[in-house]
Amino acid sequence: MIDENLPRGSAGSRLKARELRLQQIRREAKEKGRIESAGVQPLNAPFPLASPGNGYYGMPTLKAPAWTWQVPVYFFTGGAAGASTVIASVAKATGADPRLIRDARLLAAIGSVISPALLVADLGMPSRFLNMLRVFKIQSPMSVGSWTLVIFSSSAVGTAFLASIEKKTGHANRTICNLENATEFVSLLSGVVLSTYTGVLIGATAIPVWHKNVGLLPLHFATSGMATASGLLELRGHENVALNSIGLATALGETAIGIIIELRRDPALRPLKEKKSGWLTRIGGLLSGPLPLLLRLLSLGGGQERRKKLRKAAAVSSVAGSVLTRFAWTQAGKASAKDPKIPLELPT
Repeated sequence: MIDENLPRGSAGSRLKARELRLQQIRREAKEKGRIESAGVQPLNAPFPLASPGNGYYGMPTLKAPAWTWQVPVYFFTGGAAGASTVIASVAKATGADPRLIRDARLLAAIGSVISPALLVADLGMPSRFLNMLRVFKIQSPMSVGSWTLVIFSSSAVGTAFLASIEKKTGHANRTICNLENATEFVSLLSGVVLSTYTGVLIGATAIPVWHKNVGLLPLHFATSGMATASGLLELRGHENVALNSIGLATALGETAIGIIIELRRDPALRPLKEKKSGWLTRIGGLLSGPLPLLLRLLSLGGGQERRKKLRKAAAVSSVAGSVLTRFAWTQAGKASAKDPKIPLELPT
């Protein structure tokens, strides 16, 4: 490499100048222990453009996820299905309305069928999903999530199927009851994991806006999933006090999460506050937190008809907010990866 400021002349003189420059650099390093002078810069070289502020020669340092719309919808359905098993199990343990238990199980079963279909649709072919099941790695969120989805889908559908057989026969068969209890227990455990693992999955990446929220995302997704499950059951017609309490608690939690995100000033969180992803985040946060919280607080007083309308409105708001929230986080991840000016703090 030749300094563009060197006088043009014979090749010998230019080589001599280069050797003199190298001697100067060696002498400086020997005397000071470091080199302060600028190195040789080739003519029209792109190296000055490579910096943490500009990325890799002006290009993004990270590759944005190539996810289609199926992935955020999968996050939504998986979270709602996993939370539904928790509601069904608690309702059964407390002797709640059998219709509530049945509908919660049915919601979990439907979600457990839709979720793998959405994931396979994004992957492009079933064989890619099956390849993820060849081994089980506890240290890999992707591996744990794939196996969790398979176990949950099998157990949730099995529980709903066994419960329907028991209902049709009109009497409790001991074998069927034992199988039903076993599948319900497995669906409960795997459902809890399913409702949180997607947050762990994206938080374990190097994409700044996700990695900076690695501790918040699982809690956020679990709260959102529980709000969706309880809201869908209310829209189904269940006027259960416990469901309203769940909706009130989750709305309060979503409001707190939104405040935390807004108060943080980390540059890596810009996609959550700017442009399309920022609008999606704020609208989704409003529909998930403050609005349903206000509606449910207003429903605590007044007549039965007014209370019913306000709670249904809160349920619709929570479900819509949950959908927008999943799309917002996906969009924010893509924007974060494409922005070369976001300082990256990769996991060590």
